[in-house]
Amino acid sequence: MARKRLAEVAEKVGVSEATVSRVLNGKPGVAEATRVAVLTALDVLGYERPTQLRGERAKLVGLVVPELQNPIFPAFADVVGNALAQRGFTPVLCTGTAGGVSEADHLDLLLQQHVSGVVFAGGLYTQAAARHDHYRALMERRLPTVLVNAAVDGLDFPRVSCDDAVAAEQALTHLVALGHRRVGLLLGPPDHLPSRRKLAAFRAYAREVGLPATPDVIEHAMFSLEGGQAATVRLLRNDVTAVVCASDPLALGAIRAVRRAGMRCPTGVSVVGYDDSALMTCVDPPLTTIRQPIEAMGYAAVELLATQLDGGHVPTEELLYEPELVVRGSTAPALQPTSAASH
Repeated sequence: MARKRLAEVAEKVGVSEATVSRVLNGKPGVAEATRVAVLTALDVLGYERPTQLRGERAKLVGLVVPELQNPIFPAFADVVGNALAQRGFTPVLCTGTAGGVSEADHLDLLLQQHVSGVVFAGGLYTQAAARHDHYRALMERRLPTVLVNAAVDGLDFPRVSCDDAVAAEQALTHLVALGHRRVGLLLGPPDHLPSRRKLAAFRAYAREVGLPATPDVIEHAMFSLEGGQAATVRLLRNDVTAVVCASDPLALGAIRAVRRAGMRCPTGVSVVGYDDSALMTCVDPPLTTIRQPIEAMGYAAVELLATQLDGGHVPTEELLYEPELVVRGSTAPALQPTSAASH
């Protein structure tokens, strides 16, 4: 190994270059914990192991999330990372940034580091219009992989998802009970599969209870506060009294739009989020939202991955987890028309 690589590995582990050299040459006199740490550092830094050590590849697992701006993704990474560590795996976190490294590029990097498997959360497999070649390459390699959230057809990986249809119905049932008869639905992009599921459930429930589900009460936006604000401005023009959102950041954007329109949340317009991500109790008003059971989902994803790594069979059918409505301060009874207005 080149001197520079020896120095890099030694610095990462906190040992001497001589110790690294002894490990790489298979010489005795090195503690087992140190030997494992050196081999893991070699993998993480992307260096090839010496031929005689390649059978001892450290148990690295890729954890790929689309972003860290939405608090639900770091929370999920925390759960999965802890579950992996408890099983003796080392998580390697990859996250997307606007205009940065693509998901396919992240996957190439992970494969170069010889990961044992990959857990994806909310990746491009949730978008019908995106390219999915890198997932099919994973299928051909038979690398143990688990997807969290709804996926396009044809990707035969085990999947763990929150039940989007139940989530939409929980939000609407709550708002209808509060007297809302004109509810807006604010979703992610039109090709986003979880959003499509929420939309189908919204339309089905609306038919049952006589709510409108026409295009003027349905909006799509990028998953951001700004996207939520712009879309809600359009919904408010169509006289909705409540908005159901497909993420908490969208919901915060909706609340901002309500305020900038000179109304209050919830007395003027109620807002329901989705995820119950960090700090939603601390916003003003505290957000009523649909809680994803990320702890149960994260541990299930790791269990599915570990079973594959042990050579066991796992079903490729989707495991659906039921969400929970968390009622806080952003929803209230619908304003009733005044007697003067009703004449």
